[in-house]
Order: sequence, then C-alpha cells, then structure tokens
Amino acid sequence: MATLLIAAGAFVGYIIAYHTYGKWLSNKIFNVDGDAEVPSKQLRDDVDFVPTKKSVIFGHHFTSIAGTGPIVGPAIAVFWGWLPALLWVLFGSIFIGAVHDFGALVVSLRNRGQTVGEVAGRLIAPRTRILFLLILLLALTVVLAIFGLVIAIIFSLYPETVIPVWITMPIALVIGIMVYKENATLLVPSLVALAIVYASIYLGAYYWPIDIATLFNIPNTGPFPNAVILWTFVLLAYCAVASVMPVWLLLQPRDFINSHQLVLALGLLLIGALVAGATGQADLVGAAPAIATNIPADAPPIWPFLFITIACGACSGFHCLVSSGTSSKQVESELDAQYVGYGAMLLEGGLAVIVILACCAGVGMGDFTRVGEGAAYTYQPTMEAGTDTQLAGLAAWETRYDASKGWGAFGLKDKIGAFIHGGANFLGSIGIPMKLGISIIAVLVASFAATTLDTATRLQRYVIQELAATIHIKPLTNKYVATGLAVFLGGMVAMMPANATAGPGSGGLILWPLFGATNQLLAGLAFMVIVFYLRRRNKPIIFALVPMIVMLIMPAWAMLWNMFNSETGWFFNPEKQHLFLFGIAVIGLQVWMMVEGLLVWSKSKGHLEEQLPALSTVRPAVAPSAAGGSN
Repeated sequence: MATLLIAAGAFVGYIIAYHTYGKWLSNKIFNVDGDAEVPSKQLRDDVDFVPTKKSVIFGHHFTSIAGTGPIVGPAIAVFWGWLPALLWVLFGSIFIGAVHDFGALVVSLRNRGQTVGEVAGRLIAPRTRILFLLILLLALTVVLAIFGLVIAIIFSLYPETVIPVWITMPIALVIGIMVYKENATLLVPSLVALAIVYASIYLGAYYWPIDIATLFNIPNTGPFPNAVILWTFVLLAYCAVASVMPVWLLLQPRDFINSHQLVLALGLLLIGALVAGATGQADLVGAAPAIATNIPADAPPIWPFLFITIACGACSGFHCLVSSGTSSKQVESELDAQYVGYGAMLLEGGLAVIVILACCAGVGMGDFTRVGEGAAYTYQPTMEAGTDTQLAGLAAWETRYDASKGWGAFGLKDKIGAFIHGGANFLGSIGIPMKLGISIIAVLVASFAATTLDTATRLQRYVIQELAATIHIKPLTNKYVATGLAVFLGGMVAMMPANATAGPGSGGLILWPLFGATNQLLAGLAFMVIVFYLRRRNKPIIFALVPMIVMLIMPAWAMLWNMFNSETGWFFNPEKQHLFLFGIAVIGLQVWMMVEGLLVWSKSKGHLEEQLPALSTVRPAVAPSAAGGSN
C-alpha cells in the first residue's frame, strides 16, 4: 500500500506545485511577458536559434535534462534508506531544482540566449564570466565521459537495446526534413516513429540483439580493445556530427520522438507500480529499509553526500546549461518558460520517485540473472519469492544491495541494473513478459542518456567557443574545431583506467563523486546569477537565496571530504592525485567567484547591470518555417 500511496501522492503533489508555486514564480517574481521578444526570434538562424512550439521544446528539454542522473543517483542513495532519498527528491525538485531550471531559462531568455556563464559577467563582475566558463568546461568534460560510458555499458550488458536506440536517428532525420521542407506537423510522424521504436524493442529482445563483444571476439571490459570503449568512441563520433547539425534536422525531431517513448515508458512504470502496490505484489516497507542501519562500511556520510548523490531528480547544475544553452534559443514565447523550465523538472522528479520505488519495492519483487547468448538468452530468478512476501522481498533487495560487498563494489552496471530489473518487475505486474520488460526499461535508460550526451556536446562546443573568443584563440571559435576538442576531452577522460592494472574505461565510476560535487556546485553558482538578476531589479530573493546557500555549502563540503578524509581521501592516494587536482581547481574557482559576488553585493541592489548592445538592423535571412515553429 505504501508503494501505491507514494507513487500516486508524488505525482498529485507535483501537479499542485506546478499550479501554485510555479505559477507564483512565473507571474509574481519573473513576470513573464508574452509580448517580449525572445532570442529564437531576435537571432533566428535556423541552426541554433529556432522558434519552436512548447510541446516540442518540452520534449527536447526534458529528455536532455533527464539523463542517467535521476536513475543512477537514487539507485545509489537508497543504500541509506528510501525515505531520505524520497524526501530530497520531492522537496528538492519543487523548491530548489525547478526554481533553478526556470530561473536560468528566464534569465537567458532576457539576455539573447546567452548561457548563465556569459550573463554572470555583467550581473556580477567581468572576471566571473571566465571563472564560470572554466567550471562549465570541467563539468561538461566529466558529463561527456560519464554519459558516454553509461550508454556503452548498457549496449554491452543489454545488446537488445542497440537497434531501438540507433533506429531513432535516421527516422528523426527523415521527419526533420519532412517538417522543415514540407511544413508538415511533427506529432503524427513522431507517433508513427514511436510505433517503429517499440517494434524494434521487440525485435531486439527476441531476434536481433547486437553484441559487439561476441561479434568481434573481444571482452566487454578489460584490456583495449573492449566493447565498452569501442561503443564510447562510436557514441562520441555520433555526438560530434549531431552537435553541429541544425537543431531542426536531428535534435528536435529525435527528442520529440524520445519524449513520447520516455513518457510512455514512465506511464507504464507508474501504472505497474500502482497495480503492484494495490495488489500487494510490491511492498516498499517490507522490501527495503526506510532508514538503513546496515550501510557499507566504506560508504560516505549521508550528510552531505545525499545532496550530491541524487542530483538530477532533485537539483542539478547541468540543467542550467540546457536551460540557457539550447532551450532558451528555441522557446518561442516567455509564456512557455514555466511549462518548459519548471514543468520538465517536476516530471524528472517524478522519474526519480519511480526509480526509488523500482530499486526498493520493485527489486523486492524478485531479482533476475541473464542466462544465454544471442537471441536465445533468458532471465532466470536469482531468488524465488517465498510464502512470506515481506521476508522474500527483503532478501531479494539485500541480495542486490549487499552491504558486505562495500560501497565501491556496487558498480555502475549494478546501479543501472537495480532500476532496470525493478522496473521490469513493475511492468510484469501488468502482464509484460520479463524479457520484453527489461528491454523496454533498458532502452528507456539508454535513450535518456543519449539525448543528454549530444546536447552536452553542443553545450561544450558553445563553452569552448565563448572561452576562445574571450581569450582570443581564434581557431577554437570555429564550431567544428570546438566540437572536435569537446569530443577529444570527453574521450580522454572516458579512457581513464581505475588503476595501474585495469583496462581503459574502468575508471568511469570514480568520476561519479567528482561529477556529483562539481555538478551541484554549478547549481549553486547558477542560483547566484539568478539572485543577482533579481536583486538588481528589487525583486524578492529569499526563495532563491536559501537554495543558493544549500547548493554552495553541501557540494563543497562533499568535495572537501572526498579530498581529505583520512581513509579514502584523494590527497592521500597516489592513484587519485588527478581527482585531487581537479577538486582543488573546482573549489578554487568557486571561492573566487563567491568573493567576486561579495565585492559587488552591497552596490548591486536596485542597480541594473550593463545592457547588451543594440542588435544590428540587418538580420540573417531565414527559411519560411522551422521544425515545430509557429509560423
């Protein structure tokens, strides 16, 4: 019954929050104006700046922010118990994460689509622009490496996902050309594409799983070449191409298709969770501890690590890059900002709630082991459910979340697998076979990660170009050169081994705490920009100031613990000196930016920042219509 009540209550709560707190922010604080000229129309070039209907841009924004973060983070955090994770997701997404995303979007909309890093230079101090861009460069490099590895691991562990994920690319290209050239609507073709994707999921599961480890007789991990690294290289090469294409050609139609696929999968998961809870198949209270006492000995403390372990789903600094980097260049009216910025974050919070339930109540319904190769593979129960449902559920959960193995032993494949297998159990409660259910959830995870990966590549290209223009490195202002550097940096980090004897790509997991802390520090700095924007306009700031303080203190505290704790601190481990140096750089940049803010705090109230120069009266010629456009 707890599973049923939490699943239903969370989504009802999010709907209420959107129509109350979100509406207050939109109307009373940011005063969104439907008549205001937006960047997509001011600077329209039909490559990056394209006026787009809110349903289409919502699909892009949601699929870009909801990568593997709201899956991997909660899957780890339930080691401390499902209750702390649930509370942080529910209240964090409403009062911190959605405010952060919405605020960053509005600020960018009113600054010609500039990123929060660029805007910081005028709102706070000129030096903060470079400081912010350097932090973005570091954060996005880690994002590219981690998300590339995540998808590569899914492809290697679940070969049935390869065809469904890749088939969306050519379909999206066809739809993009149809809509742009023929002025067709996007909805009907995308629904046809959705049917094709689900048909390919069935084919991938039962007939054509593509396992390159078997095809090329190489290991999944280990010495080079291995399947994970080969897939990572293929994915980064794809991102290099996708990130320089016009947004209407691939990004918008692909994300619109994926948004339908993802929302459908989430809908099935929610229905499955409700049915499993109502029928007693899933028992959240019996399956996993609300507040864990049997925590791995090497686990970091819940304070402050809960707040960086669960980033996406509660609050994530990466989202400010999507809001101000791509979405603000496509929103066609300020009136759409609440729907896109605030609404998408609440839906991501809903995803994180489902993940928590799947990793606890879902896993408690019984875990499975993959047996066999090729299309003949099956899933066999790791532990059969007994007559005592509560004891069987707890045993199944404790088998996967075995504290005796240690925090570090719970690898990336285990984190992803907890959600995939628990989610498949929810789908099983509504009659979907386990083999097909696992394929559906695995494709869901890979699709989320893929949309984030190529969006992050495009964002990194913007950051490199902005930095290059600032410090006068002309070759890097070229979008192709900047994209090449972005992909190269991400690939180099992805290649990192875990230690001197491990194979390339094995070090991806050690990046997660670094990603979490850096990502959340970025959220604090984005809040800083939002606070200065409002303070200069004599607007209330307390609702943003408190989250800013939380998101500056918690990740800095976590980063310092990672660097200096006596048992596992990076400072004391010769194999992790690169992480220590990275951490010092991030903390140093953060402190510097905070000092810059304090220096101008007293004289900022009521004093508007320097305004952007007037736009040229000569605008670039544009085509009659764009994908999803309103013309």
